[in-house]
Amino acid sequence: MKISFVIPAHNEEKLLGTCLTSIKREIAQTKCDAEIVVVNNASTDNTRSVALQFSQVRVVDEKQKGLVFARRAGFLASSGELIANVDADTVLPRGWLATVIHEFETRTNMAALSGPYIYYDLSFYRRANVRAFYLVGYAAHLVNQNLLRVGGMLQGGNFVVRRSAMIAIGGFDTSIAFYGEDTDLARRLVRVGDVRFTFKLPMYTSGRRIAEEGMALSGYRYTINFLSTTFLKHPVTTKYTDIRQ
Repeated sequence: MKISFVIPAHNEEKLLGTCLTSIKREIAQTKCDAEIVVVNNASTDNTRSVALQFSQVRVVDEKQKGLVFARRAGFLASSGELIANVDADTVLPRGWLATVIHEFETRTNMAALSGPYIYYDLSFYRRANVRAFYLVGYAAHLVNQNLLRVGGMLQGGNFVVRRSAMIAIGGFDTSIAFYGEDTDLARRLVRVGDVRFTFKLPMYTSGRRIAEEGMALSGYRYTINFLSTTFLKHPVTTKYTDIRQ
């Protein structure tokens, strides 16, 4: 199976290079058929030129600013059966891609696969709180899938989806700005296949949003929009603030 990495990037010149280096390392180790698509999403810095410094990277320009617009543009420009949606401030740990390939080869009915974030630049205390948050979220994921049959859990920026499943559900909902975009996908994808969340697929990322907004506010926003999108089919929070270093 060919895998397409799609990386939305709005003014990410500082962190994009590290992300792309980790992706290229994983591709080299697995020797799988892969492509890398960076979506330059209305950037005003050197994001585009940073991406073009890497071989195997194709840049797609999306002038309509917004995470979901960027994800959609990358999806439409890609050609792989598996679409790895990773963010520009993430770093793939060693073995990440091998785990993805194994999971999709052995679970033929799986529509999407996701795992948690590890915030490499937060304190141990904050990382422990995030871990507890994920455990609660995973419990809700199991209840929703196995008892209520209403959705699942995906971590935006660390999920892989089958192209055929995305086509079957009609693609991305661009009416969603930021919060709830991953939950909306999970809610619709469970209709066409399994949505699996596993702690065996972690992803390193920057905790800059949590550091800027605080643990309490960040946790509240993600929780309320997870519940709202799962049960009411739309997020409560319609605006978000760009956080950049």
